[in-house]
Amino acid sequence: MVDAADWDIVVIGAGAAGLMAAIRAAERGRRVLVLEKNRKAGVKILMSGGTRCNLTHATDNRGIVEAFGPPGRFLHSSLAAFSVQDTLAWFESAGVATKVEETGKIFPVSNKALDVLNALLNRLHQSGARLSLEEPLLDLQLRSPGFLLTTSRRTLHAPRVILTTGGQSYPGSGTSGDGYAWTERLGHTIVPPRPALVPVTVAVPWVAELRGVTLPDVQVRVLEADKTLASRRGSLLFAHFGLSGPVILDVSRAVSGHPRPQSLVLEIDLAPDLDEPDLDETLRLETAASGKKLLATAFPDCLPRRLCETLLTLCKMPQDRKAAALSRADRLSLVVAIKRLRLPISGTLGFGRAEVTAGGVALNEVDSRALSSKRVPDLYLAGELLDLDGPIGGYNFQAAWSTGWLAGERAASPNG
Repeated sequence: MVDAADWDIVVIGAGAAGLMAAIRAAERGRRVLVLEKNRKAGVKILMSGGTRCNLTHATDNRGIVEAFGPPGRFLHSSLAAFSVQDTLAWFESAGVATKVEETGKIFPVSNKALDVLNALLNRLHQSGARLSLEEPLLDLQLRSPGFLLTTSRRTLHAPRVILTTGGQSYPGSGTSGDGYAWTERLGHTIVPPRPALVPVTVAVPWVAELRGVTLPDVQVRVLEADKTLASRRGSLLFAHFGLSGPVILDVSRAVSGHPRPQSLVLEIDLAPDLDEPDLDETLRLETAASGKKLLATAFPDCLPRRLCETLLTLCKMPQDRKAAALSRADRLSLVVAIKRLRLPISGTLGFGRAEVTAGGVALNEVDSRALSSKRVPDLYLAGELLDLDGPIGGYNFQAAWSTGWLAGERAASPNG
């Protein structure tokens, strides 16, 4: 039996985009139901940013668009409707004071992702929208007019549906890619999903020995036969499986999207502020002045001692070698190790450790001005379900807030 309750709009998925879409639609006077399969809403919000939730980035709309590369053009209308400044004002009005960190990332002053989620849930309740937890959608079919939705509890009819089911990253949060099957069956093209913002694994045993070592400023490149596939500068972390940290996460989509990741090489510039001649001269002066000190102490100050000792081993020099009388050939060998350290890539840690999903519903099949489907009348799509992923730093959350807001607004308008 079809549920007799009258809903103008049903939102599928109570994540960042879904909650914002539901709030906006309900505040515009629509009767809104949100279906969420988890026991809690916003699980991924709670997990994000080390449980601090990196809300957005300290930039303007153009900065957000540019961060996504060419696909970022899709966000123009969403950001015009709900900008970075609108986002900050919205959360401030909801009781979440924010702060900008040195990296440009914006967090709650409290450093609590729970405050972000509670603000959304409070506004959702005030808007009059209904949230139904532990009610997964099992099937979505066209039923003129509108849609027939089969859940674990009931069958619903709705004139309009907003799909905000997310991607496949962090499957423990419930994002198992359900929305891909429904949208594909309704006629949409799905760009193959792959992990993005994910740690990279390398086939080098000594990397594990450096686990826990952080380098605050390095330049990394993903290479395929000396062709650069991705490049980024930032912080790097050595781990038992390979490499992580913001700079690695940002280049990881070039690895996860490659048909043969084992053919790729990661090149790391450990001293990006020095070119090779300057580094050579620095080493020459340091080793000449250090005399009987260990060579490992003559490296640039930015390099930790453990890493310096590893570099000596890679250059076939003993770790207890003295700094004095370093030959030019050995010095150049160290320069190459510091400026062009190459590690063979074996892959990534996959969706289980990915912060976002690359791939999803093809953008050319969605009207960016309304977030409405070009294939299915009265269907709206927002958030990570779309083939749209940005770098680390709050960009993906901003895309979720903005696309969710615009989808909710347009779904709530009489003409869509």
